Amino acid sequence: MDLWQTIIISIVEGLTEFLPVSSTGHMIITQNLLGVPQGDEFVHAFTFIIQFGAILSVVCLYWKRFFIFDNTPAPEGSSTLQKLKHRFYFYWLLIVGVIPAVVIGLVAKKSGLLDWLLDSVWVVAVMLVVGGVFMLYCDRIFNKGSEANKMNEKRAFNVGLFQCISVIPGVSRSMATIVGGMAQGLTRRAAAEFSFFLAVPTMAGATLLDLLDLMKEGGTWATTHNITMLIVGCVVSFIVALLAMKWFVDFVSKYGFKAFGWYRIIVGGIILALLISGQSLAMVD
Repeated sequence: MDLWQTIIISIVEGLTEFLPVSSTGHMIITQNLLGVPQGDEFVHAFTFIIQFGAILSVVCLYWKRFFIFDNTPAPEGSSTLQKLKHRFYFYWLLIVGVIPAVVIGLVAKKSGLLDWLLDSVWVVAVMLVVGGVFMLYCDRIFNKGSEANKMNEKRAFNVGLFQCISVIPGVSRSMATIVGGMAQGLTRRAAAEFSFFLAVPTMAGATLLDLLDLMKEGGTWATTHNITMLIVGCVVSFIVALLAMKWFVDFVSKYGFKAFGWYRIIVGGIILALLISGQSLAMVD
């Protein structure tokens, strides 16, 4: 991967990480369009590691939620453990929400299923269309959220279960978790924000696993060029994700998901048409 390929892919990651259009799917499509070799260990790792930049943008934008704890008194008679849970309840919800993804993600990675899915543009294209059709109607199905419904352990775990669907490229982690939150009675804004928060432990874990896998390769990947590309990718994705995330919350709160549904259908349909016609997606061979 050269510098311009890295910058373009990182911009795509930053723009799509928190939108319900599948950042992984868009990166796979972009890599194919740019002629980036698929199946390469470093390319697979790059796809996940630059998401670390997007993770930092969440922590930056919502720093009060991550670093200011609940100082209100715990209910009378609470045990020491209950008092700790009360004080760090935000983090407790993230732990509960990420448990399903840890289990499913590890199984998918160890079985080789995840690597196979990451190499399949067909899977991405089909899931973009399927997810797009669903998003045309999800506002009507789940638009019963109430400000009175707050996140709790049960809702967090159920959102985590929805997140597991996003192991399939093209589904979109953001879409799965936001829909999961709306299915639990949350407003679109509350569901979107919890989706952002849950991305932090989920993607941090995925990044760590990929770094460990790269280290097991004996360090042959750790060239000055590759490390530079990772740093550039993280910085670019951080800046772009920060801007995209602020815009997305306001947009989806006002207008819902229909526009994203049509976008997914159009993009997925174009990719399917190209694949069926036997044409290569690579603009650069």
